Amino acid sequence: MGNAPMRTLSPETTPSSLPPPPSTNLPPRPPMEPRAPKPIGTGRRFPVGTAIIALVVVLGSVGALFAFSGAKVAITPTESPVQVEGTFTSTAGEGELPFEIITVEKTATNSIAAESTQNVTQAAQGVIVISNSQDASQALIKNTRFETPEGLVFRIKDSINVPKAANGQPGQLSVTVYADEAGEKYNVGATTFTLPGLKGSDTYTKVTARSSDAMKGGYAGARPTVSQATKDAEMAKLETTLDGELKTELATKVKEGYVLIPGATASTFEPQPDTAGAGNTVALAERGVVRGVIFPEEALARTIAYQSIGTYSGQPLTFKSLDGLKLAPSEGLIPNVGDTSFSFTLTGTAVLVWKVDTAKVGAAVAGKSRSSAESVLQGFPEVEKALLVLKPFWQSTFPANPAKITVTVEGTEPKSDKK
Repeated sequence: MGNAPMRTLSPETTPSSLPPPPSTNLPPRPPMEPRAPKPIGTGRRFPVGTAIIALVVVLGSVGALFAFSGAKVAITPTESPVQVEGTFTSTAGEGELPFEIITVEKTATNSIAAESTQNVTQAAQGVIVISNSQDASQALIKNTRFETPEGLVFRIKDSINVPKAANGQPGQLSVTVYADEAGEKYNVGATTFTLPGLKGSDTYTKVTARSSDAMKGGYAGARPTVSQATKDAEMAKLETTLDGELKTELATKVKEGYVLIPGATASTFEPQPDTAGAGNTVALAERGVVRGVIFPEEALARTIAYQSIGTYSGQPLTFKSLDGLKLAPSEGLIPNVGDTSFSFTLTGTAVLVWKVDTAKVGAAVAGKSRSSAESVLQGFPEVEKALLVLKPFWQSTFPANPAKITVTVEGTEPKSDKK
């Protein structure tokens, strides 16, 4: 059995002659500090931060509930459509159904090309305001004279009645006067007038007149003109335009709380004297006056309700719509300023809305449960429907203080928004 050959090391391969390991050039690692021993008997820490956050959320939620808390009543008022057909009488400024007169005056002008030249004899005319400081109205007959300080005389064409003084103010009436003679000397500026026919009586100083504009149209001589047919056609156009403008402006004169019913107006138109315009033209003019009768809305609604609603007992009302109504004067005439009585018929349809007293509703539900409040409001004829809101959700009774109850009415602004 042979032996394996024995390996021998040469001098070149001895351990002392092997190369050293490569250097890493790293600094020496500092010695590690020993960990503190965990206290015996301790477990996980209590999550204080999480608890604080949760508490804030809870408190915020409760605060939000109270911030949005409150007691509210939203009312839908009762509406009553009515068919109206009847005769009514109203008195000026007083009574259960008072009326007032509103007026608008305007003059429209237009210049057209002249068609010829002719001799013209024309009297001046203009509007004066007659004042009466007596305690009784003053009747003035047709052709009553009005005299300027210079002695120029103007007259009215129709009989009139000047209202009496009221509330310390003289009664007044606007009327057109016409010069006694043709000619330009009567084209006087704004001035004062006396009534010669009243001279020698106390009335002479108590009934006077004044004009605010110049008298116009006085002329005698040749000037440009147009045929009557042309004039009539142009005046018809002026009247149409003027009528629309008058009625639009009249609507702006209706006082708050009053109504103007369709048919309660009357317009009059009066041609003004022609004048010579620039560049061989003729200036045409027409004066229009519109009068309207207005009534306090609540008084008129109440008057209609008494006639049309059998169960009505005087509660305050207003109109949702009265466009379906039509007024017709019993004697065919809209009253003038100074008239004390007015009879008329009303026909058509209207929608009456019952007015809701929000303070009364608040007092009625104060301190009551939701069901009791609903029962109480069912006895209010002016309440068609009521939505009751109590917050937070666990609240079951309205506050005892009505000031803390918000009552709103559909179609109106809230009269109170207290919580």
